[in-house]
Amino acid sequence: MSAPATTLPPARLTGLMPFLRRYPLVAIAGVILAAIVLAAVFAPLMGTRDPTSMSPLQRLRPPSDAYWLGTDHLGRDVWSRLVFGARVSVIVGLAVAALSVGLGLVIGLVAGYIRWLDAIVMRIMDGLMAIPGILLAIALVSVSGASLWTVIIAIMVPEIPRVVRLVRSVVLTVREEPYVEAAVSVGTKLPLILIRHILPNCIPPLIVQATYVAASAMLTEAILSFLGAGTPPIIPSWGNMVAEGRLLFQIQPWNLLWPGIALAVTILSVNVLGDGLRDRLDPKLAKRM
Repeated sequence: MSAPATTLPPARLTGLMPFLRRYPLVAIAGVILAAIVLAAVFAPLMGTRDPTSMSPLQRLRPPSDAYWLGTDHLGRDVWSRLVFGARVSVIVGLAVAALSVGLGLVIGLVAGYIRWLDAIVMRIMDGLMAIPGILLAIALVSVSGASLWTVIIAIMVPEIPRVVRLVRSVVLTVREEPYVEAAVSVGTKLPLILIRHILPNCIPPLIVQATYVAASAMLTEAILSFLGAGTPPIIPSWGNMVAEGRLLFQIQPWNLLWPGIALAVTILSVNVLGDGLRDRLDPKLAKRM
């Protein structure tokens, strides 16, 4: 009787497990981010109540069985606002990363390959980078009004030049490769050259850049909300919670500490995950460092 056949794990998994054992912090960061995303998606099922419901008789309550993290100065449940506030950070981080990387990829590909267009596009990008991102975001929010999508667009605009410069640097290197010159010599059309030969080389660094953009977007959204130029105060976000909690920090410090800790842990996890992806996608860079 023959022995039962064993199923070999896929090659990607066999390479991933040693990497996670070598970098356990990356695995921990991934688990934390997954938990935050799941909590944001299933916020109504996390023992929460209406985060905007006010109960003045229950204001400034300490943590208890009824209110796990206490209540704020308007009697709102801090736990509910913390969990629903994760939605704002997750949405802003993912939306800004996706939009800025998508637009920056298209602009960078075209600018990096078409020489006469490169100078024009890059001078525009340099002009945008010369403006402090937080000031540009405040100006856009002040002109357009405070809303979630306005905040996303305001944060996205300063991030696009960074992505464009990254993609352009890759394109400038790849377009001199022999296989690209061979494709040009046989009359391959420009869109096909960009998609088939140059785009695949841009994906790994863009994945890493997207994590840093997401972390930066979350922090910028919190800063804007703290300054009163972000999401409306009625929307539960970690920045709004920190702004409201600072007024009563001496009386009830946990109203400020909980959103601050949540924001710090989320951004730290995203950055650690980005470092892990960089080491995974570019092992040569990891060895040099």
